[in-house]
Formats: sequence, C-alpha cells, structure tokens
Amino acid sequence: MYLCSVNEKKYLQSLISQGEHQQQDFKYKVQDAVKLARSVSAFANTDGGRLLIGVRDDGHLSGVRSEEEIYMMHQAAYRYCQPEASIKFDTYHVEGRTIVIATVPPSPRKPIYALDGEGNRRAYIRIADENILASPVHLQLWRQETSSKGQILQYGDSERQLLATLQTATHELTLNQLVRLSRLPRQKVIRLLAHFIRYGLVTCQFSDRNFLFR
Repeated sequence: MYLCSVNEKKYLQSLISQGEHQQQDFKYKVQDAVKLARSVSAFANTDGGRLLIGVRDDGHLSGVRSEEEIYMMHQAAYRYCQPEASIKFDTYHVEGRTIVIATVPPSPRKPIYALDGEGNRRAYIRIADENILASPVHLQLWRQETSSKGQILQYGDSERQLLATLQTATHELTLNQLVRLSRLPRQKVIRLLAHFIRYGLVTCQFSDRNFLFR
C-alpha cells in the first residue's frame, strides 16, 4: 500500500484548514455520481477547483471506503458531464484512510453541463462555497465567447431602451424585472445583457438567490 509522506500529509492538512470556498469543496462520501457532476460542472465553468473526497464538512477525515465510490467519481466526470470534463485524481493515504483529490481546471470552452437523473442538461457555476445553476444570461455569454464569428454590437432602439431601464433603476434588477420594465422580448434581453456584460457596460452579481444586473 502507498503511504503518504510527511510533506503530502502536511499539504493535505493545509488544504483542509482552508475549509470550503470558491475553489474547494469537501465530499464526505460519494453516493451519487449525478450530484458530484454538479460540482465538476461548477468548477469547470468558473475558476476551476478541487474536490476533497473522503473529508467531512467539518474537515475530519472519513476516507473513501469502497471501489464503488472511486467508480462513481469517474462516472461523474466522464459520463454525467457533457462534454466530458477534464479532471485529475490524486490519492493520499493518511491515518489509515484513503483521501482522493479531484482537481478540475476551468474549461476553455464553456459550458460543461451536468446531467440529472432524467438525462436533462444543467450548467452550474461556483459562487463562494455553493454550486449555483447558471442563468440564461451565462449560457448566452458563453455562446458568444466561444462563437467562431466576430460579433458587432449595434446601438439601436432596443439597446438604448434596455440601458435606459438599467440606468434609471434605483437598485439592481433581476432578469424578469428587466423584461417587464424594458418591454422587450425575453430572448432579446438575455442576448443584450450578455453583450453588455462582455463590454463592461453591465455588472452581474448573485444575491438572495437571484442574479441581479446593474
């Protein structure tokens, strides 16, 4: 059996001491490859990150207990993510327990979707220590960023109307509020918001379980 060196043990302990954050998540055990795929999707669609598998939320080591758990880790990345996510697995043996670190780099071509139990595709992003379902604006933004064609933003009535709605608002607005106040078609608002975010005209933040635009 491979034994963890002193340096590797210190490295693992240093990671655990950071707790869960934007680029790190703890998994006590793997019971469902579908749920694990959400974390893989979120890391790949944001800044990348790592899953410490066999570590409880409080940082205590529980260990990976079966080959089935290791199998489900691979399933999460290669079967329940579309397209397949890039992921690297490193195994450590500490205090008689097996800990697996799954490292997920940010994907150069977003989105990476996670499949649910019915085979539906959902894309996630990582915000603080949570995996959040990506908004339609994120999906449109990724489509624009990966398009092989250059895009020109024309400043017409629709663009002027949406920006005026944002500028006159006294607080951040949700997508639904923007559609209602601007009186523009929902898909047009989504497309224009993605353009505006790319060009630095509009910011998007997540608050109270909603994506807000300003």
